[in-house]
Amino acid sequence: MATTAAAVAATSVVVLDRGNNTTCTINLHGATVVSWRVNNQEQLFVSKLASFDGKKAIRGGIPFVFPQFGPWSFGPQHGFARITRWHLDRAPERLHNGDVEAIFSLMDNEFTRSIWNYQFRITYRLILREKELHFHIGVYNPSKDLSFTFNMLLHTYLKVPDEGREVVTVNEWTDRIYQHTPQEHVITNVVSGRKMRLHKYNFPDTVIWNPWIDRSREMSDFGDDEFPNMLCVEAGNVSAPVILLPGTCFEASQILQIIIEGNVSRKTKRNR
Repeated sequence: MATTAAAVAATSVVVLDRGNNTTCTINLHGATVVSWRVNNQEQLFVSKLASFDGKKAIRGGIPFVFPQFGPWSFGPQHGFARITRWHLDRAPERLHNGDVEAIFSLMDNEFTRSIWNYQFRITYRLILREKELHFHIGVYNPSKDLSFTFNMLLHTYLKVPDEGREVVTVNEWTDRIYQHTPQEHVITNVVSGRKMRLHKYNFPDTVIWNPWIDRSREMSDFGDDEFPNMLCVEAGNVSAPVILLPGTCFEASQILQIIIEGNVSRKTKRNR
């Protein structure tokens, strides 16, 4: 964990390594989490055709959607955060309890202001625990007189063996926004048939997405046969934009937790 931020700045990826083959890899292009391995078992889906050219959004992992969800008349779909290179504020550092954290940031620049002419600063803190991955986000408006509105979402691609679900069943092209969802979701039958808990704070919406057969064929960076092995379960603010007043900060967080059978305290169903 002695790697410095300056040393990593010349590369495209940052690796958090907790030991015991538990790692998290973040690509500075979009601050996209492209891998989360627990005991050497990958939890996230990344398409075999994903582009890593530093221009296009990475198809898979956990892209960062900001300041727009969906089509955008001012710029690229899902905003610019997922196609912009982020800064590494704090290189991976081991905490006293053995967990590993790193901090990334994104500020307005010439490119972002050409699309969306506002000052902003996003701080993105990731913490890798033994069977958990924590995401802590702060959005700050440094302006003295201008407010702005934004959408924000963590576009989480989970690796799954099939699409069947106890509450949300996927058997066709699926792009659903569930509003005012509970803070916890339990996704069944992820890697090795286990369950995963998604706990979210200040993310009132949940998006479920799978391209299915026809949509898969329309995407150049997604394999035609890959849709059965992924499911996006995305926490965010999409149905109602966040309004950020001058000099104020918005905070949100997400925790992904691998559930070991026998330790499930409760099961929260996704509601419509």
